[in-house]
Amino acid sequence: MTMITRIDPFRELASLFENFTETGTGKAQLQAGTFVPPVDVYEDEHTLVLKLDMPGVEEADLDVQLENNTLTVKGERKFEKEEKEENFHRIERRYGSFLRTFRVPSTVDPESVNAQYDKGVLKVTMAKRAEAKPKQIKIGSAPRTLIG
Repeated sequence: MTMITRIDPFRELASLFENFTETGTGKAQLQAGTFVPPVDVYEDEHTLVLKLDMPGVEEADLDVQLENNTLTVKGERKFEKEEKEENFHRIERRYGSFLRTFRVPSTVDPESVNAQYDKGVLKVTMAKRAEAKPKQIKIGSAPRTLIG
């Protein structure tokens, strides 16, 4: 007996869009009230780069580690409290401790990891190992013998 399963691509697309808007924009984290720095990850032929936006975080409050092919970025965005009494009407910026982990491919040289913090942006660069870079292989023709 054959079972027929109906697939509604529009329902799946709507579900995918709903999940994207809730997690892709950080809505779930905002509802929980936690600070999660957004990240861009990109690479070129020689390096893998991560850029994390974390305005208001002091460099001394950051820790970056690479262990067992896992890059960990943790820190704290502290609440700014002034001496005078403030009467807040709205607080939308998030504060607190955060932890982000990223799986790093084995093609990265762990000795090459470099982190720089400038104007609220943490940039982590990792060089790829030489053996990880693609090698172009020339394709030759096999010698042909004419039978005549």
